[in-house]
Amino acid sequence: MPNKTWKLAGVQMDCVIGRKDRNLDAIIGQLETAAKQGARLVVFPECALSGYCFDSRDEAWPHAEPVPGPAVDSLAGACRRLGVFAVMGMLERSGDRMFNAIVLVGPQGLVGGYRKVHLPFLGIDRFTTPGDRPFQVWDIGGLRVGMNICYDGSFPESARVMTLLGADLVVLPTNWPPGSECASAHVVPTRAMENTIYYAAVNRVGEERGFQFIGGSRICDPLGKTLAAAEHADEVVLYADIDPAVARQKQLVRVPGKHEVNRIRDRRPEFYERIAAPKASK
Repeated sequence: MPNKTWKLAGVQMDCVIGRKDRNLDAIIGQLETAAKQGARLVVFPECALSGYCFDSRDEAWPHAEPVPGPAVDSLAGACRRLGVFAVMGMLERSGDRMFNAIVLVGPQGLVGGYRKVHLPFLGIDRFTTPGDRPFQVWDIGGLRVGMNICYDGSFPESARVMTLLGADLVVLPTNWPPGSECASAHVVPTRAMENTIYYAAVNRVGEERGFQFIGGSRICDPLGKTLAAAEHADEVVLYADIDPAVARQKQLVRVPGKHEVNRIRDRRPEFYERIAAPKASK
């Protein structure tokens, strides 16, 4: 009988800006390490392939790749050899547009990709195109995965949409700089709890052009309980067991017949129209 529980690995790592070959070698090395520990899905930080703190679009453009492309093909080869899935942050080139993106890759190749929807005024996000695709969920063989990137986690609608699409797990590759400590400590468990899903934020570490990334990666269960966390800014691999059946049990029975909670069934979307109203023009 196939194993219904998934061992998830979150690789909190450093990378070098503009050194794709070096970063890809490090990613594949960490993928091998996690696979040896039994991980079936391995998540890497935002822009782990390229670095983040570019000073212009022109500087970043040579480090962007199509999807699929050379780096995705190399990662797919490693996933095939190891029998695992991986989520990797990168810069995606599409025509004359550049996106802050992540890819979901498995033994059969590219499974799906996501382009960052919410862009802060920071690093490469000052020069990328906002994501142009709706939120999506991918079934990788019994585990349904949704993807966001960093600042997206500040917008609860993102995870809620993926929950309604059936996500068991939402992954959030990040590049959190100082000032983001609240996101690690409180946003991650809140997104998990309010949607009754697993939620995994995987940050980078190290210094890049004056930004010292804070680490603080965290994996939480559907009750918001922390399963694994890096309360530091060192390189580390976090592991946690993900049981899709737990995320799919939205009815939380605390005292039968007296205290039961279902945060999906109990929604009142008829009162939420304002959230989806178009933004007023400036």
